[in-house]
Amino acid sequence: MTNETTRQLTDDLIALLDTADRLPGAGELRARSHGLLSAGPGMAAVDVGCGAGRAVAELAERGVKAVGVDRSEQVIAVARSRWPEADFRVAGAYELPLADCAVDAYRADKLFHELAEPERALAEARRVLTPGGRIALIGQDWDTLVVDSDEPALTRTLVHARADLTAGPRAARRYRNLLLEAGFVDVTVEVHTGVFTGAAMLPLLTGLAEGARSTGAITHEQTERWVADQQARAEADRLFLALPMFLAAATTPR
Repeated sequence: MTNETTRQLTDDLIALLDTADRLPGAGELRARSHGLLSAGPGMAAVDVGCGAGRAVAELAERGVKAVGVDRSEQVIAVARSRWPEADFRVAGAYELPLADCAVDAYRADKLFHELAEPERALAEARRVLTPGGRIALIGQDWDTLVVDSDEPALTRTLVHARADLTAGPRAARRYRNLLLEAGFVDVTVEVHTGVFTGAAMLPLLTGLAEGARSTGAITHEQTERWVADQQARAEADRLFLALPMFLAAATTPR
């Protein structure tokens, strides 16, 4: 992969994350996760898969000593440029650059569906969390996208085909059991469903269809037809997408 290609992929990812951060309800969901972590002055926290670093900056505003971790050097460079006073480090979820019992809170947003071994990530979370520390996981179940369409069978096919491109498309529905099996206690799960009816979600829907096409599950003609239908719906104020986001929280045993 050339440097130019890497830069373009990073730019595309940051643009996607920025769009997600600006969606209605996104800020409230982040704030809810901070609240479930009991984030406040004097605490230490790690945000794993931190992306461009917005949550790290929000935690710092609450008086938390927050560390942002992401495996992409390019993404971390963007985060450092946006929040130069914050602490960002290049690392993956399986090997965090932190000592044992180093943080009071662990947060991961839109990360666990990318992990082939979520159990390993949670074992690492247990290692770095203090006794009584809090964890919050946020993510979507990739099989659970509700899209209105003139072709519901095709929509089901492309949603499931796109889901299978991720390492753990159904990780969010497993949050509770994963946390319990990792030894966490006081596990809670919430669902926050965003309903979107505007053209802002067209890039997500187009990406959904293109991803399905890349697997061979749908044809080029079906992709173009489905995307055209969604574009027409957006123009007529008839687009409908419901996106459930799962938020799980738990505590490490004392």
